[in-house]
Amino acid sequence: MSRSGLVYGLLAYGLWGFIPVYFIAVAPTGAFEIVALRVVCSLVFCVILVAATRTLSGLVALLRQRRVVLAMGLAGLIIYLNWQVYAYGILSDRVLEAALGYFINPIVTVLLGVIFLRERLRLVQWIAIAISAVAVVILAVGYGTLPWISLALAFTFGIYGLIKKQVGGRVDAVGGLTIETAWLTPIAVVQLIVVGATSGLTFGHISGWHTVLLLCSGVITAVPLLFFAAAARRLPLTYIGLLQYLAPVLQFVFGAFILDEPMPPERWIGFGLVWFALVILTVDMLASGRAPRKVSLEPAT
Repeated sequence: MSRSGLVYGLLAYGLWGFIPVYFIAVAPTGAFEIVALRVVCSLVFCVILVAATRTLSGLVALLRQRRVVLAMGLAGLIIYLNWQVYAYGILSDRVLEAALGYFINPIVTVLLGVIFLRERLRLVQWIAIAISAVAVVILAVGYGTLPWISLALAFTFGIYGLIKKQVGGRVDAVGGLTIETAWLTPIAVVQLIVVGATSGLTFGHISGWHTVLLLCSGVITAVPLLFFAAAARRLPLTYIGLLQYLAPVLQFVFGAFILDEPMPPERWIGFGLVWFALVILTVDMLASGRAPRKVSLEPAT
């Protein structure tokens, strides 16, 4: 195992785990403005990065592949929904529900493999899925409604990973993010116009520090992704698969013990069942020598 790979992996998932801190730091900016600015700033940062790393020829080669460009456009729309739901969850004091979504995601990824790729699951994997379903029911009772933020995050990111899998290894991290954000930028610009015409934009109207933080959203989006790409090249997928739990664990700790979000007994039971299902899935993964797909390991946050 590469030590540098482990460091890159810890940095990637650690930064993703602290994303809620960033969203709270840019208050009172709303979810729609944050996500739209994130897209625009990410595109600017990616263009600078492509120029600095002299990878323009590779990006142009990708743009000539119509299937790849269309797939990245669809993936961009799905991840845009994911970002929007995540930002709404964090800013509406539902960090725990958002964290639950990324705990559930590996299980949803396995289920989507059965539905769309006709993969066959072992009995142990079916047991993990069944336990997760029971957990969702218990949490629904605890919340008084379905934990829709968790389910939306898990399924949108699972579908995003499924689309990326169809593209395969032809798209690198920077190239893929550049194409996705290029597709989304017109939508983001329209969204900013609508926000400005209705509730009003906060960008440039709060303080200099606040404006700088919002401008940094592109860096905050791209840097962990680059760390992840570096880790993925140096570590076996088994290690990457285990590291992926670091981000939702950090988010759970932040929501439960720092923001002091309510955790009544039924929520502890629900989360406990999800964690138990993940232990079953992880042990099975290690025993069988397989890991979750690489595309499913990049948190959308």
